[in-house]
Amino acid sequence: MAQLKRIYLAGPEVFFPPGEHQAIVAEKKRLLMNAGLEGVDPLDTVLTFSEEAPKPHRGHQIYQANRELMDSCDAIIANLTPFRGISADPGTVFEVGYMIGQGKPAFGFTLDHRHYRERAGATDLDERGHTIEDFELSDNLMIEGGIRDSGGRLFVAEQRGEHPLFSAELFCRCVRALAPA
Repeated sequence: MAQLKRIYLAGPEVFFPPGEHQAIVAEKKRLLMNAGLEGVDPLDTVLTFSEEAPKPHRGHQIYQANRELMDSCDAIIANLTPFRGISADPGTVFEVGYMIGQGKPAFGFTLDHRHYRERAGATDLDERGHTIEDFELSDNLMIEGGIRDSGGRLFVAEQRGEHPLFSAELFCRCVRALAPA
C-alpha cells in the first residue's frame, strides 16, 4: 500500500453536540498524528451561507465541500456503527463508496457486534415480505465487500466501548491497519 498521509474521518459524529463532536475528533486526530498521519474531519471546512440561500442549496454546498476534502485525502476511516436505524449513517456509507470509487483504501469500525440480519429482526423476510440478506456480515454486503476489496478492513467490537457510538480502541485498530509500523 502506498504511503498514506491524509485520512478522511467519516461518521455520525458530525451530528453530535458540538463539544462532544470536537472531543472525539480531537482524539481521532491525535491518534492519527501519533502515527504520522493527518486526520481530516468533514467540519474542517468553513462555509458561510447567505441568509436567503434555500436549504437545498446549503446542503449542496456542504456536499461539495466534503467532496473536496475527500478528494484531498488518501484513505478513509469510517464509523459504521448503526445510527438512527439498523445500519450505518447513509452519508458515511456514501463517503466510503466515494473513496473506494477513487481507488482509495477504506477502513471502518462498528460498535455493534451483531450481524446485519440479527439487527433486521433475525428472520428471512421483513413485515412486507421482502428478503433480509443473510451473509453473516456486520452490515449490507456492498459496504463490507467494498471495504475489503479496497485493501481496507472493518473492525467489529466484541463489547461496547467508552461511548455508545465511538471507540478509541477500534479507531486505533484502523490506524494500525492502515499505517503499519
